[in-house]
Amino acid sequence: MNPAMKKILFPILFVLAGFVFTGCDDLLDTIPKDRLTKDTFFKNESELKAFAIVFYGAFPEGDLYVSNDDHYTQNNLSNEEMGMRTIPASGGGWSWGALRNINTLLENLENCSDAAARTKYEALARFFRAYFYFNKVKRFGDVPWYDSLVGSTETEKLNRPRDNREFIMGKILEDINFAIENLPAEKSTYEVTKWTAMALKSQICLFEGTFRKYHAGDVFLKTLPADTHDYKWYLNECATVSREFIQTSGYGLHPSYWELFHTMDAVELTDEVILARNYNKTYGAYHNAGSTMNTGSRGCPSMTKKLIASFLMKDGTRFTDIAGWSKMDFVQETQNRDPRLASCIRIPGYTRMGEFATTSPDFKVTFSGYHPDKYVTTPEQDTNNASDIDLILFRSAEVYLNYAEALAEIGALTQDDLDISINPLRKRAGVTKSLDLTEANTNPDPFLTDPAWGGYQSPVLAADANKGVILEIRRERAVELCQEGFRYYDLMRWKEGKLFEKPFYGMYFPSAGTFDVDGNGTKDLEIFTDASTNSAATAKKLDEEIFLSEGTSGLVWLHKSVLRNWNEDKDYLYPIPTDERNLTGGVLTQNPGWDDGLTF
Repeated sequence: MNPAMKKILFPILFVLAGFVFTGCDDLLDTIPKDRLTKDTFFKNESELKAFAIVFYGAFPEGDLYVSNDDHYTQNNLSNEEMGMRTIPASGGGWSWGALRNINTLLENLENCSDAAARTKYEALARFFRAYFYFNKVKRFGDVPWYDSLVGSTETEKLNRPRDNREFIMGKILEDINFAIENLPAEKSTYEVTKWTAMALKSQICLFEGTFRKYHAGDVFLKTLPADTHDYKWYLNECATVSREFIQTSGYGLHPSYWELFHTMDAVELTDEVILARNYNKTYGAYHNAGSTMNTGSRGCPSMTKKLIASFLMKDGTRFTDIAGWSKMDFVQETQNRDPRLASCIRIPGYTRMGEFATTSPDFKVTFSGYHPDKYVTTPEQDTNNASDIDLILFRSAEVYLNYAEALAEIGALTQDDLDISINPLRKRAGVTKSLDLTEANTNPDPFLTDPAWGGYQSPVLAADANKGVILEIRRERAVELCQEGFRYYDLMRWKEGKLFEKPFYGMYFPSAGTFDVDGNGTKDLEIFTDASTNSAATAKKLDEEIFLSEGTSGLVWLHKSVLRNWNEDKDYLYPIPTDERNLTGGVLTQNPGWDDGLTF
């Protein structure tokens, strides 16, 4: 959030609280003179802006850089990965306060006499309503649509059933299209613009199109009406808005991938960053990227071997085509790789910002050995609540990826399309070989579908004539957007939840012993069987603190003893809280496969 906004936001919100959060019952005829009300506010653009700032709280905050999936894991697996989600009594993502604020502004726009301001803030509110409902659809599927305020006594409106997915998606697209047409076209790093709305529409349509393609015939889509739009329609919408963005927005790719995630202020990245969160400790806005990645007290995030192996060689050839790749030591496996790898983890020769001495992967912090580095800055930001590097919410690289994937999934991708989307990403990274459409489809990468490595298993993908290039686009997405919050829902839309059941691996070690992992002359890890010699920075006892895939040698085996079970018939959607179902007397139905014991 812009620091200047913060100075005006909090006092205004305090006085607004009396009507924003107290319900929608009719106000008394006499307007109170000692506080603001809906009848005395929303009179000008300044007041609309002050109220609308609360909408930005819908975006991911300080944990944007943390993931729980097959590419990034922590010392404790998520309930989603383990198949241990339960039906909550309340909460669980079924919250509507943000929507209430949005609809409050929309219903009071008429108080403002400035027509241009009314249109602008209607567009902003509708952007956030589209964003709100998109996240609800991703999480729950069908949800009830509310485009007006509902009073506490309006039982019929409160107890309404879920609207079908097609209806909700239609409303989402109405809102986002209005936002695209009416939001400002000037770039703004910290405020939503026309270009943010286009990027969101690209994301929405890619998700919905691929979800419908890979989940065709599933219980999750059983409520779709007969005249619904098919997956190709949504993917065409994605391709159209993405192409327009690429051609007209003025955004491109920042020359340095590393700088995107190691530059303190995103205003220096306006060639690529469409929208970012503005962090500044001076104004009490901070997060914990530094302490999460470097202290060992916040989950010990680790990149997995699977993602490491997905990075190409710098010359564009496949790392996993090299004989013996899975048993290379860390120094060997990081040589001559896609340079983005050096922006994502500590590789041999790594130095912290502001320092000159090399720093090794810390096995007290990362238990795979692959130590994440995105949004990590100087050591003084490693303490609690000390990081204030801006976090990116939308950037043009994602739109490039969406464009290529949408066209590939409908069989309309050309080499020219790759040359304005995937290949600029590879060129920016420093990968010297472009992606060739014919070559990719002629020779799909077997690693990316190898079940032993948690490769993609969808039969829909296996039968696709564009399988090879789709795999390459997914590789590019995994590498380019790693640790940016996309992977979980990518797996959901591709119907690949079963990948959570596969083993998660880390570095390779040929035996127990003491290892200088990155070759800088210091001992980083001792794996011992009886007693530690205390000769390395970190010591771990074999089969108690560290497990190897072949017993006394092999890949570090993460979460070896943790049972994981993904249920294909229910786990792609979250359950509806039981209190909400009870309040509606069962009008609000439960999601497929989730048995909450309620009978109505």
